[in-house]
Amino acid sequence: MSYNVLLIGSGGREHALAWGIAKSQKLDTLFIAPGNPGTAELGKNVSLDVSNHDAVWEFIQSNNINLTVVGPEQPLVDGIADFLEAKNHAVFGPKKQAAMLEGSKEFAKDFMKRHHIPTAKYEVFSQDEFDKAAEYIKKEAKYPVVLKADGLAAGKGVLIPETEQEALEALEELKSGSLSGAASRLVIEEFMDGEEASVFAICDGNSFKVIGNAQDHKRVGEGDTGLNTGGMGAYSPAPIATQEVLEITDRDIIKPTIDGMKAEGYPYKGILYVGLMITKDGPKVVEYNCRFGDPECQVIIPRMKSDLLEVIASCTEGKLQETVIDFDDQYRCTVVIASGGYPESYEKGKEITGIEEIEHSIVFHAGTKKENGTLVTNGGRVLNVVGSGATLQEAIDQSYLEIKKIHFDKAFYRSDVGAKGLKHLV
Repeated sequence: MSYNVLLIGSGGREHALAWGIAKSQKLDTLFIAPGNPGTAELGKNVSLDVSNHDAVWEFIQSNNINLTVVGPEQPLVDGIADFLEAKNHAVFGPKKQAAMLEGSKEFAKDFMKRHHIPTAKYEVFSQDEFDKAAEYIKKEAKYPVVLKADGLAAGKGVLIPETEQEALEALEELKSGSLSGAASRLVIEEFMDGEEASVFAICDGNSFKVIGNAQDHKRVGEGDTGLNTGGMGAYSPAPIATQEVLEITDRDIIKPTIDGMKAEGYPYKGILYVGLMITKDGPKVVEYNCRFGDPECQVIIPRMKSDLLEVIASCTEGKLQETVIDFDDQYRCTVVIASGGYPESYEKGKEITGIEEIEHSIVFHAGTKKENGTLVTNGGRVLNVVGSGATLQEAIDQSYLEIKKIHFDKAFYRSDVGAKGLKHLV
């Protein structure tokens, strides 16, 4: 069977997915909505309001599309998979209720509690109970403490105050600042001490297979300092995700999650991202995401030797167990080039040069666009340079050797992506 595919999204994650799908011998035509200049080289970018489900369905019918892949979380939380599956259309991505594992921190924490999945202790407060939250902070909190906006916040809804004063200021920001919409309910968690890693499972509603692990760099500054971002770089595999950690994660976290969702009537189909804290008591869940992480996707997809489109199709057909998924033995490292000022205010429209000089790495576009034929910046995270190597050090070195060839005004990137992984290999 051959496929006409609609891929929804526009970032580095979607460019990586498009790159993987485009290599398939079973692909006829790939449409990306809305895509970016990078995906335009792999398929057809289309202007489509993905929040208008009727318009999406009309496009699917008009172009004989038989498989839709949803990259970002918002359309999934909005129920696009429910709508299309009701039309008997194959969709790769969880339905709305299953996507609540990411869409609501409270839902996720309560789910983990019901199914005895290891995570941090927590309390939940509604926005009109923030006075109670303040009292809880004053009387019960130990520092640092974790404050999480319940809803989607583009990876920026988590605050980790170090003192009571900082916690009360953070509470005020969540109540009336830019995150107030996502923080209609607030989760206050105990701080888990350890190192983070991410494990990714591909699921068909009944079964799952782990398809990789990675470590992201969330903070904007060197040495994991400064504000949280959507991710400044990542590498895979992550040395901290040892065989023992992966076996525990498989048994005590991923399997109970998939089994629990099915038992509650919400079979999970698509990518399950499990954000872990590797503590002295073993791996615990920091968060779930209902899609690939970005930039983690950019270091996992290139490691797959199997046909990505075939793997995705097998999930939509409930045949994952019959599918073999192979990976190469290379490390990958991606470094994000960002706009000056990110993750706060930044300028757009800066001309980008040097991409054509990249020879040995993959460049994934995230925040770019074409203006009169010229490639310019169009976001906070602009480009991603993915290096590979037989060792993690080789992959890191290749990324940084190549990234020096790319230029735009006020561009910056972290120079220490992967460094914490190397510490585990000494």
